[in-house]
Amino acid sequence: MKDILDAILAGDTPAEDFGQLAVPEHYRGITVHADDTAMFEGLATREKDPRKSLHLDDVPTPELGPGEALVAVMASAINYNTVWTSIFEPVSTFSFLKRYGKLSPLTARHDLPYHVVGSDLAGVVLRTGPGVNAWKPGDEVVAHCLSVELESPDGHNDTMLDSEQRIWGFETNFGGLAELALVKSNQLMPKPAHLTWEEAASPGLVNSTAYRQLVSPNGADMKQGDVVLVWGASGGLGSYATQFALNGGAIPVCVVSSPEKAEICRAMGAELIIDRSAEGYEFWSDEHTQDQSEWKRLGAKIRELTGGDDPDIVFEHPGRETFGASVFVARKGGKIVTCASTSGFLHEYDNRYLWMNLKSIIGSHFANYREAWEANRLIAKGMVHPTLSRVYPLEETGQAAYDVHRNLHQGKVGVLTLAPSEGLGVKNPELREQHLTEINRFRDR
Repeated sequence: MKDILDAILAGDTPAEDFGQLAVPEHYRGITVHADDTAMFEGLATREKDPRKSLHLDDVPTPELGPGEALVAVMASAINYNTVWTSIFEPVSTFSFLKRYGKLSPLTARHDLPYHVVGSDLAGVVLRTGPGVNAWKPGDEVVAHCLSVELESPDGHNDTMLDSEQRIWGFETNFGGLAELALVKSNQLMPKPAHLTWEEAASPGLVNSTAYRQLVSPNGADMKQGDVVLVWGASGGLGSYATQFALNGGAIPVCVVSSPEKAEICRAMGAELIIDRSAEGYEFWSDEHTQDQSEWKRLGAKIRELTGGDDPDIVFEHPGRETFGASVFVARKGGKIVTCASTSGFLHEYDNRYLWMNLKSIIGSHFANYREAWEANRLIAKGMVHPTLSRVYPLEETGQAAYDVHRNLHQGKVGVLTLAPSEGLGVKNPELREQHLTEINRFRDR
């Protein structure tokens, strides 16, 4: 592994030299163990601690198959799916690995008593399998997390509809929170040259998810002038939605939970901000009953900010806590586009406000390859920027996941895997200098 890292850090190692480097038989990766799946039984979700379930293990390097690539991972990042994996909610991911393992002799590699997690990476291609022509050893890459087989007709208009669609590092093994990662070659995209390894690793999953959810015709199909209510607008997902809304000529109404988060939204260029903690919204009067007067109070606040307009689009991802309010405040004919459900998966809303006002609920999940490529292209051009706030070493991934689980973070939390320090990997310092303020606006918050 030291030879691989030295070749990457040199910055000018010829591609053919990467192809000749020996691939280690083992590597370090962050795992959960099948034997631990019952460790949090009886605890409330908030009390489940990723620091107890995420392990740094030495694991065997998987065999490289057709259409695949082995990547030396310089940096990765924490997504909420890693939190779910670490607390074994809503189900253990070992059920995903077992099901995938039954698909073919090649996928049987994924059905193991440990799961190497992580759905983001930035790194360098070490090896490619048979049938891979677009990528070669030495290429600097990032990876999106869509894993598809595309052997059925279902996914050929939209790969997210493939019958064997999975999220890499969550529903498959050999993820990005590790020194090496195994991906399908069509997950790879060029690393933005003006970003460091940790910055380049951080947008992947959330940037692509926000792009499909808000911009794509497969999601809300946002247009200029749309009023977009963005929940958690300074968070890992919402921070990209806010940027897309601003870039696309829409009017974001940013919902945040503190003055510090409100200031981040202002730094991104948003003007209409609701600090829900200052306003004291309580959408549930008890565990089973929503308070519709609070929905109305939120709607009135939105109209106050927008000059009387209700949201054309509600960018939904908190789920249970906010969904009833989201359906209520959307304008007549408006769209509630939803993913994730970080506060709970069982949504409740008053259907009268949906059906009688011709509103639409749109389910959105990650992004297809084209959408992920377009989202990454905007990063590479400096039109959308990473929202990296804090970076941990691989050994402290449990703490990084804990921060996300307890909402102690802003934007995205990064993890250094092979990279020995932050700040490495920039190949276009001129473009970086143009956007340095935007790149750093989430740092150390």
